[in-house]
Amino acid sequence: MASVIERLASRLGFERRGAESPSWAALRAGDIGGEAVTPQTAENIAGVLACVMAIATGVATLPAYVYRRQGASREEVTDHPLCEMIRRGPNATQTWPDFLQALVASGVMHGNGLARVLPNGELQFIPWAWVRPLLLETGRIAYDVTEGGGLLSGAPTRSYRLLQDEVIHLRDLSDDGRIGRSRLQRSNLTFQLAHEASRTALAIYRNGNRLGGVLEVDEWAPDQSAVERLRADWEVAHTGSLNAGRTPILQGGLKFKPIAATPEDAELLDSRKFALEDICRVYGVPPPLVQDLSHGTFTNSREAARWFCQFTLTPWIRKIEAEFARTYFPAGSGLELELDMSGLLRADPESRWISHKTAVEAGILDADEIREIEGYDPRPAAPAAPAAAPIPPAVMV
Repeated sequence: MASVIERLASRLGFERRGAESPSWAALRAGDIGGEAVTPQTAENIAGVLACVMAIATGVATLPAYVYRRQGASREEVTDHPLCEMIRRGPNATQTWPDFLQALVASGVMHGNGLARVLPNGELQFIPWAWVRPLLLETGRIAYDVTEGGGLLSGAPTRSYRLLQDEVIHLRDLSDDGRIGRSRLQRSNLTFQLAHEASRTALAIYRNGNRLGGVLEVDEWAPDQSAVERLRADWEVAHTGSLNAGRTPILQGGLKFKPIAATPEDAELLDSRKFALEDICRVYGVPPPLVQDLSHGTFTNSREAARWFCQFTLTPWIRKIEAEFARTYFPAGSGLELELDMSGLLRADPESRWISHKTAVEAGILDADEIREIEGYDPRPAAPAAPAAAPIPPAVMV
């Protein structure tokens, strides 16, 4: 009987929470030669962390509003529960900027950002490392969540399944239209280069700023234990950043001969700079925004910020707005979320007031509306002019 019900449910498109097919193999980190760079490893690369934080923080700091669209017009909604969550936080532990920053950072780093829509309408961020997505027989997606691995100790571990209509799913570019694939997976060689360059630089400092060498002697044939003692004594005395530049004293005809190139000859510094530029290309972040000012000027840095807003932040903002319209708000309600990019002008008063002036001159806004945007009260009404005294009629003589 149960199998008949299951077949009928599958045929009618109903979803159940039983065991289903395994997740896609494409979700595993790709390795194209060398050691694959995972999201945890990538966070140790300064350029990766800077790009992810630039995108996530840029989106999270934007003002958010809820509107109801009616035909060709729309009006702001201030009494929707989401409005209160924007002001006070979508859950008990996060503010709205904290929640949005975590969601976008997960989308940028892992290719997927997930948030659970609780029955009371609150939003709970779920780290993608806890999630195992499944493809149901209906063609829809389920998400098996196993909580754990966070920084908060003592929290009980639990597992549960979420269905597609119970989550906000923010995706980067997807290969199958269902699950996003991270840029870390798509361009792993780029991140391997940056990771290896960082590890090489760290090894050079750990080894006393030397790439290595050999100890030579004219006539000496010690046993293996003597060779190992000599190596150990040399490493203790002359390796490590605290021993950099220390003068060795050699006895018994020993000679030290360097056999490797210097960091400059190996072009290590240039390699690290090039790796940073490559990471910026992958994430679409102009280098001046991650503190690479080697080619920066005042003019091109200002234009880079404009480019970053138009071509990097705007696609992520549109994804968030579309996902909320599709999942969070009821169908046919006309409700929509808008992240106001004019909030980026909050730290640029010159551009902000120029845009206000243009809006007033074009008749789009008036002075009181500008004052409201800037947080000022409307101008008080001018006192009415006193009525003129009546002119007495002329006296006839």
